Order: sequence, then structure tokens, then C-alpha cells
Amino acid sequence: MSQDSSHDSAHQVGASDVEVEKHTTTKVVMISVVAAIGGFLFGFDTSVVNGAVDAITDQFALSKGLSGFAVSCALLGAAVGAWFAGRIADRFGRKAVMVVGGILFAIGAVGSAFAFNVWDLILWRVVGGVGVGVASVIAPTYIAEVAPAHIRGRLASLQQLAITVGIFAALLSDAFIANTAGSAGSETWLGWAAWRWMFVVGVIPSVVWALLALSVPESPRYLIAQGETQRAGEVLREVLGTRSLEAVQRKVNEIKNSMRREHDPSLRDLRGPKFGLLPIVWVGILLSVLQQGVGINVIFYYSTTLWQAVGFKESDAFTTSVITAVTNVVVTFIAIATVDKVGRKPLLTVGSAGMFVSLLVMAIAFSQAGGTTDKPSLPDPWGPIAVVAANVYVISFGATWGPVVWVLLGEMFPGKIRAAGLAVAAAAQWIANFAISTSFPSLAGLGLQWAYGLYALIALLSFVFVRRAVRETKGRELEDMDDTAPAPAG
Repeated sequence: MSQDSSHDSAHQVGASDVEVEKHTTTKVVMISVVAAIGGFLFGFDTSVVNGAVDAITDQFALSKGLSGFAVSCALLGAAVGAWFAGRIADRFGRKAVMVVGGILFAIGAVGSAFAFNVWDLILWRVVGGVGVGVASVIAPTYIAEVAPAHIRGRLASLQQLAITVGIFAALLSDAFIANTAGSAGSETWLGWAAWRWMFVVGVIPSVVWALLALSVPESPRYLIAQGETQRAGEVLREVLGTRSLEAVQRKVNEIKNSMRREHDPSLRDLRGPKFGLLPIVWVGILLSVLQQGVGINVIFYYSTTLWQAVGFKESDAFTTSVITAVTNVVVTFIAIATVDKVGRKPLLTVGSAGMFVSLLVMAIAFSQAGGTTDKPSLPDPWGPIAVVAANVYVISFGATWGPVVWVLLGEMFPGKIRAAGLAVAAAAQWIANFAISTSFPSLAGLGLQWAYGLYALIALLSFVFVRRAVRETKGRELEDMDDTAPAPAG
């Protein structure tokens, strides 16, 4: 064979390899959608209590502090679920953990519906929260491990899309049930209070997720770790959409080579010279804390109460909350369309700026409020301005920080610490969520302007943090995430 023909043959193989790497299959999209349903449970749990909180507070005669804890206690369970999910998934597989997460959420939903006092309710909210925490870790991990690099950002963004759809579904079902009964505290079907039915609805998506999880293939990375190389190759052939044994074997070898540099995952691997942890772990933790610290879940936990404070009737407040949730769903498509083109870091930077401005406007608007701190009323034109600013804030978060942080957490850690790093970062996220949600009623008692002013300050800090510490991961293979140092400034 001539040198030219050899060169042409090599060129064709190279072109074929590139074609395989850039090919997107229906299979990988569908199994990523199934995994992302775990995010739906996350979003549903975030907002289902929104419509029930006032009725629960009245029924069990709760103080502000206990009411806040009843809302946010599920987040403590989620932190526990997130902490252990990675290690359990490494031992028993990603599929098994998805099924367990769905079952735990279903048990929590049923238990919450039958709660006879506040402590009983808190127990079942925590159980459901463990399921949500498991889902929050395993979904981005699984998607990152099956998705080709060129579309990994878009597929990982499905997690946040599912979260926003879950928020919307919870608010929509809450509004329907409350409007049917007359209010969240009124009796409806079978003589049950409407708020109990709000929790029952959560059984449907949890059972659907558990059943669908049984139909998806196991992660090829987990299969290779278990010595099941042939099965891993079959899964890779399906998700890559190729009959090329060379392309599949090359990917298997890449995963094997990365795993040879690893050992059984342990939290000890996260230790570093500065402040006890590796710099990349601190980046993951701070990304998680800042994502929650800007107060996004205050909008979704307390939005119905918030809009009533602005002057809406209960039914109108429910409707406004649903509109906000729809906005959140729609803008997530912006992130899905741009995250693999624009990159992770630019989106986060733009989002931080948008959140800072809109939160600052909300703080100024509520500083003009009359009435009491429990029932503030905004004079014209500050009421409409607050509503617009709140939706700009949701857009700024939903198109950037909402999905992009989950994308980064699924892909930023080197393989040897990915499970442990993601578990710690996700646990930190749930704890931060708990702190923000629990503190909001007391903080709002001082005046909503102080709450939104604090969140605006945190949004400003998030802008500085992204500029200085976050590295771009667009287009990089998971096996290439070896450097544990943070990105340089710029």
C-alpha cells in the first residue's frame, strides 16, 4: 500500500472516529430523560408544600419557627440522602439507587398525607427528603457517565428542566386541589383536607421513576468497575450509536485507564493542603451554597404567601405562582440550547449579574411597603415592579445557575473523587437550602427588604466567585478531569 493510501485510510478512520464522537442517539437522550425524572421529584417536593404551608400552620397551630421547619425539614433528609447516595451507587449500581430513591419519596408522600400532628408530618417529610437527596446525586452522575462530551451539558441540563417541570406540576396540582376545595385547608374528596391530597399526588411521579429506572441500562463506568466489560461495551455501542468495535473499545480503554489511576472512593480522597479539602472540592461546595444562597427556593416555597402579601387574593396568588413556575420551565430551555455552545462560566456570570439587579430592585420595592411586617402592602407602582423583578430574577436563575451548577457538579471532579465530591457538594447544597428556607420566615419578620437585600449581596458574591474560581469544562471528556486545582482568575 502506498504512503498516500495509508494516509487516506488513517484520515478516514480519524474522520469516522470524530463522526462517532459527535453522533447523538435517541437512546442516550431517552435514558438521560429517565434519569432526569429524579429532578422532577426534587422540584415537586420543593413546591408541593408551597400551597399547603398556611393550611398546615393553621391546622397544627404552629409558630413561625416550627412552620418554617415543617417546610424545610425535608432538606435535612435530602442532605443525608445526597451524602450516602454516591457510595451506595458505587456498590450497588446507579439503577438500584434510582429505584430506592423513587420508593422512599413515595413512602414520604403517603406518610405526609396521613400525618396526625406536626412531628409525624416532619418525620415523613424527612423520609421523602432522603429520596430526593438520592435523586439529586444519582441523576447528574448517571447522565454524565453515559452522555458523549459534545452534548453532556445539554443532557445534564435535563436535570434542571425536570426540576422546573416538577415545581410547575406541584404548583398546578396545588392550585387545582385548593380551588376545587375552596382553600388548602377545606375538606374535599373522601372528607380529607385539600393539603393532604397535595402530598398524595407525589406518589405518581415517584412510582413512575422507580419503574422507568428498571428499563434503562446500567452505567458503563459502573459495569467496568464490576468487571463486566462486555456489557459495558454493549451499552456504549447503544449510546454512541455505532457498530465500530474500535470506537467502542477505545472508549472502554479510556474508562479503564482512568480507573487504574483510582481506588475505592473515600471521603479521605477529598483532603487537601488548604482548609482541609482539595481546592476543587471547595469550588463545588461554594457553587452549591451560592446557588441556594441567592434565595431561589424562597420564591417556590413561599411564593403563594409572598404574592398574598403583595396584595393578591389566595386564588390569584396560586395563579401567579404557577405563572412564575412556567417562566422557570421555559427559560431552562435557554440553558439547554446554549450551555454546550457558550460554555458554563459565561452563563453563570450573566446569571449572577441579572439576579443581583433584580433582587436589589425587590429589596427597594419592599422597603416602600406599608402595613405590618406580617402583612405588608406595596403602594403603586411598587407592587407591579416587585412582580416584574421577581420574574426577572427567576429568568436569571433558571437560564443559568439552576441548570449549570448541576452540569458542573456532574462533570467537574476528577474520576477518583467524583462520587465523594458530588456527594459532599450536594449535601452542602441541601444544608444551604435548609438554612435559607428555615431562616426566611424570621428574616421576613424584620421586613422583606432585608431578606432580598441579603440575597442580592450573595448574588454579587457569586459573580466574583465565578470570575475568580470556576473553570470551564465545556467539551472535555470526563476522563480528562484530572487537575484538581481551581481555575485562574479571568
